Amino acid sequence: MTQDAPSLGAASGKTSSFGFRDVDAKEKVRMVRGVFDSVASNYDLMNDLMSAGVHRIWKDAAAAKLNARPGELILDMAGGTGDMARRYSKMARAAQERRGGEDATVIVMDYNAEMILNGVAKGGEPEMAWGVGDAMNLPFPDACLDAYSISFGIRNVSDVAGALKEARRALKPGGRFICLEFSRPTTGALRKAYDAWSFHAIPRIGEWVAKDRDSYQYLVESIRRFPDQQTFKRMIEDAGFSRVSVTNLSGGIAAIHHGWAI
Repeated sequence: MTQDAPSLGAASGKTSSFGFRDVDAKEKVRMVRGVFDSVASNYDLMNDLMSAGVHRIWKDAAAAKLNARPGELILDMAGGTGDMARRYSKMARAAQERRGGEDATVIVMDYNAEMILNGVAKGGEPEMAWGVGDAMNLPFPDACLDAYSISFGIRNVSDVAGALKEARRALKPGGRFICLEFSRPTTGALRKAYDAWSFHAIPRIGEWVAKDRDSYQYLVESIRRFPDQQTFKRMIEDAGFSRVSVTNLSGGIAAIHHGWAI
C-alpha cells in the first residue's frame, strides 16, 4: 500500500466522504489538508514501509502507460513529492535523446504546500516545475495539456466527477488521461487478506513511525469508499473520455485507468 497524494477542491453545498464518514465538501478539504500536513515529512518512507516497495512497481507501470514524449506539457496532479513527475521527465528525455525534439515540461501540482516543499527538497529533473493548485479549478486554459496524470490522489477530491471533467477540459484533443489508484481486489481471498493488513497493520505503522494513527486510519477507510474498477471507468467515460481501459495491478489492489480526450 502507498499513501495517496492530496488534491482537493471544495464543492459548496455538497457532502463528500472522509473515510467512513460523510462530511461537508468544504470541510473535507480542510480535513484532508490536515492529514497531509501531518504526513508530509514521512510520506516517502511510509509508502515504502506500507507497500514493501511495491508502489514503485505500480508507478513504473503507470508511467509506461502514459509514455511521456519530447515537447509535451504534462500535468502531474496531486503530484506530492514528485515520484511520478521524475519518471515522466526521465522517460521524455530518453525519447528525446533517441529521436530529438523539444524539452518536455512536467508540472507537479498539489493542493498541499507541505507536500510540494518536501518534493522540492528532494530535488527534481530539468523538465519539472512545481506549483500549488486545485484539481477542481486548474490554472490552465482549455485544451492545453498533452497528458494529465493523477496517482493516489483522486480519492481526496471533494467531487471526483468534477475533477474528471476539469481534467477533460484542460486536455488537448488526443490528450491522455491516466489515474493510478487503489481499487477492488479481484478475489474474495485477496480482499480478506488485504483488509486484514490495511485495517490492522497500516494504522499501527503510522502510529509507530509517523506518530499519527488517525491520518493512516483515514487513508485506509478512504480506499473502501472509492468506487470499484468498472464504476470508476464509467465515471471517466461520463466526464467525456473515450477508449477508457483498466489495468489491474497486484490482483486489483491498485488499478490504472487510462483514457483519451477525443
